Amino acid sequence: MKPTVRVIYRLFVFFAVSTTLASLTAGAAEPGAAAAGNANDLRAVTATPADIAEGRKVAQSCARCHGAYGISAVKGVPHVAGQRAAYLYNKLRAYQTGGRHDPAMEAAVKYLSDDALVNVAAYYASLDPARPRASGKTPPPAPPDPVAAGKAAAASCGGCHGEDGVSKIPGTPSLVGLDPKYFVVAVKGYADGHRKDDTMKAMAASLSDADLRNVALFYALQKPQRAQTPNPGDQSAGKKVSADCAGCHGETGVSTNPANPSLAGQDAAYLLAALKAYKSGARTEGTMKNAVAALDETAMKDLAAFYAAQQPQAPKVVKPLSSAAWAQRCDRCHGVDGNSTDVRIPALAAQRADYLDKVLRDYRAGKRKDSVMDAMTNTLTDADIDGLAAYYSRQRARALVFVPAPCK
Repeated sequence: MKPTVRVIYRLFVFFAVSTTLASLTAGAAEPGAAAAGNANDLRAVTATPADIAEGRKVAQSCARCHGAYGISAVKGVPHVAGQRAAYLYNKLRAYQTGGRHDPAMEAAVKYLSDDALVNVAAYYASLDPARPRASGKTPPPAPPDPVAAGKAAAASCGGCHGEDGVSKIPGTPSLVGLDPKYFVVAVKGYADGHRKDDTMKAMAASLSDADLRNVALFYALQKPQRAQTPNPGDQSAGKKVSADCAGCHGETGVSTNPANPSLAGQDAAYLLAALKAYKSGARTEGTMKNAVAALDETAMKDLAAFYAAQQPQAPKVVKPLSSAAWAQRCDRCHGVDGNSTDVRIPALAAQRADYLDKVLRDYRAGKRKDSVMDAMTNTLTDADIDGLAAYYSRQRARALVFVPAPCK
């Protein structure tokens, strides 16, 4: 970055933060402003050197967990050096008033006055933040894109099922249009012997659970097409037979229940073979055995023809976001690379990864309550959380000095 650009950046941060603080100061006296905090948290932002000195004395009792200068060496305990003062004050108050629960923190703040909370928050905010942790080892690679990983794992399936999961071989099922949850259960059925096929048993046994989930996701995101195979049978007669199947598989074979497969566009020969297997008991699902008990071979052939002629639909699956894409969403509140410029929102940059991991899981599980964080975390997978925690722990933390702008 050129020097002139760096100066512009600093001026931008100064004025942006000054404007933010001015608006917060003005809003603190307005009805409903307590939802974002209270007027005392702004005292922590504008603390004097004397306040910070008093806060340093209070912080001596915090050093055992958070380190002498707010840099934690304890697993699961956050760095607090350089953290935003208003955020620190508000969370200390939350531990004191029951808004947050942690026995050690509740005991630590139980008898502290409000002035002490303001001062210790101001002290920690005044310290240099932690640096990204250097382990001396090569950083682990970023988690692979699950769709790309699924495509790679599915390479050996293409010879039978088609490269994009659309079958061109009679008797071999298409894999597009299936909900990933059903796909995983079905393939595991071959691995455990619940479904009988020696080739599929060997293929299924070679896939890890992660591989299988990625393969299922890859096929679910492919463009749905009918199987490119012959379709003998009377489709009109098959439509009449399908009336009893619609409750589970949908009127046109597009299932709305992840536990039940979509049948639309499936290879007719495969459908017929599956129906025969249910009738003979080679496949043992009780519901299906009862459903086909009264069907003769002609009716099953017509039913397969009807479903094979229907247009398959993509299941309701969203492509997972990468760690970088998730971080862009988090940065909207927590600042670029996790360096918050809002006095009431925590900085994440250079924070301990184990602490971030625990906090994200707590929000996802409802152990921590916050409407915004609840919405952000409820779709995060374990891999998403691991990636976000690692990402922010590697970012450079930047301390900011908050300067109040005069009110109009």
